[in-house]
Amino acid sequence: MNRAESGALGGDLQSLGFETVRTAREADIVVLNTCVVRQSAEDKVRGMLGFVSGIKSARPHMRIAVTGCFVGQDVKELNRDFPFVDHFFGPGRLQDFHDWLCSFVLERDYCLSVRAPQQASPVSAYVPIIQGCNNFCSYCIVPYRRGREISRSAREILAEAEGLIESGAREIVLLGQNVNTYGHDLSPASDLSELLYRLSDLSGLHRIRFLTNHPKDMSPSLLQAIAGLPIVCRHVCLPLQAGDDEVLKKMNRGYTRDDYFALVARVRQAVPDMAISTDLIVGFPGETEQQFNNSYEAIRMLRFDTVHAAAYSPRPGTAACAKFVDDVPPEVKLRRLHAIEELQAGIQSEINSGLIGTTAGVLVEGKKAGKWYGRTVSDRLVFFKDGRDLKGQLVEVEIQTASPWALQGTPASVRSF
Repeated sequence: MNRAESGALGGDLQSLGFETVRTAREADIVVLNTCVVRQSAEDKVRGMLGFVSGIKSARPHMRIAVTGCFVGQDVKELNRDFPFVDHFFGPGRLQDFHDWLCSFVLERDYCLSVRAPQQASPVSAYVPIIQGCNNFCSYCIVPYRRGREISRSAREILAEAEGLIESGAREIVLLGQNVNTYGHDLSPASDLSELLYRLSDLSGLHRIRFLTNHPKDMSPSLLQAIAGLPIVCRHVCLPLQAGDDEVLKKMNRGYTRDDYFALVARVRQAVPDMAISTDLIVGFPGETEQQFNNSYEAIRMLRFDTVHAAAYSPRPGTAACAKFVDDVPPEVKLRRLHAIEELQAGIQSEINSGLIGTTAGVLVEGKKAGKWYGRTVSDRLVFFKDGRDLKGQLVEVEIQTASPWALQGTPASVRSF
């Protein structure tokens, strides 16, 4: 989400004639797009604000704008604490930034007249479709910073996707804190499955992904759309967060362990080749060794394609921080985290090793260390060597070696778009 919003902000600045510079010391305008999902992230934001404050004291003409989840609903306290910041605007409020830029930094007539050439899109482009979250998981700050769920209109999303395709995108990644609830607040109401059908009709679009999903909102119609639309990727992120019912209740996740297991079974029945990734928190307040073992066993039994695990850290402003004592020792959190990581590395190694000798379609995104790289429809990262310019092409790659994190192979054929 932050990458998508940063890209939109950068595009707006470029359309008004601004150019990117290497460091803040060279800039006339600095925009900080912030993440505060953890306290450590917020600490980094405050450190960066101190850094740019020092630069501005030597270059008073410089303008500083701050957005992202650091900016809450009420900016009075921020204005008091950071008087050197010229403008705070909420996450996703791109029009607010544009209006400020034109009214207080540039002459409005200049805004209306200057337009830079359209920039090329990345092969895989992000498109936010819903802002905010209504779930209020006890460990999460997002609803307090991004607000309640607000869906963009399908017309606006389709227009943005068409523009990205025209400038080179071949894959669209739909984004939201909870994409499953897209469209519930629109009039007339809509849903993600309907949006997928409409996007699949766009000429030149070859893949659609979406994230992140909340397990309690995964609908049968969405599974039907994934199964029936060839360009929708066979990959879904379903954050488990914990494999123990008591911990899930304290997290305010809205489902039980059995609910989650049943959902995974329905997903795999509807789309047998679906790759499933998940998120897991270890060391949540009060988590016993048995409760951790329940999470460990859930990971072992469900055999996810990817697991993003993290140790719990208190986040001021959340219900968990207010109600529960962070009583799991750091060394215990670290041990549990390493146990999950070791387990999952073994599972991913087994899954990926089973792909050796098969052929996979890879949408090539770019080049690293002399090798082309891209992803399969199941979101597996693949590297291969080839002397041709293959960026943006769909390449059939024969998989020859595998690690838990990536596949390596040799191109068998290329499909040009």
